[in-house]
Amino acid sequence: MKGIIFAILGGVFITVQGVANSRISQDIGTWQTATLTQLTGFLTAFLLLLFFRDGKWQAYRRVRPLYLTGGAFAAFIIFSNVTAIQHIGVTMTISALLIAQLSLTFLIDSNGWFGVKKQKMKLPHFIGIGMMILGVLILRA
Repeated sequence: MKGIIFAILGGVFITVQGVANSRISQDIGTWQTATLTQLTGFLTAFLLLLFFRDGKWQAYRRVRPLYLTGGAFAAFIIFSNVTAIQHIGVTMTISALLIAQLSLTFLIDSNGWFGVKKQKMKLPHFIGIGMMILGVLILRA
């Protein structure tokens, strides 16, 4: 249950952040918005880390260098979301984003990429993704 609650919160925050970033970018520019968002995100995460003190700093040395680049993806995520929202609106952007995420996670799970436990994909998984794509096509009409 805790996982579902955090997933819903994540969905809410990514949507609100996308809308706010889109509005901010109209005033200062898209890459400036990505920079501001990354900075405030870093500061917030750092303050929360200091407050909660969970984890160990030494553990950073054990992280594979490839995975340390994950935070850099956020700049492209922000830029892509802001640009998409400005061109196709919030609903279509989030719909397309979810389909892209599900499609890639489907490939990651089914192939066991990035050290993820390999999952067997079944017909309902294909039907679910197909229904989401169909839903976006209906929304677009």
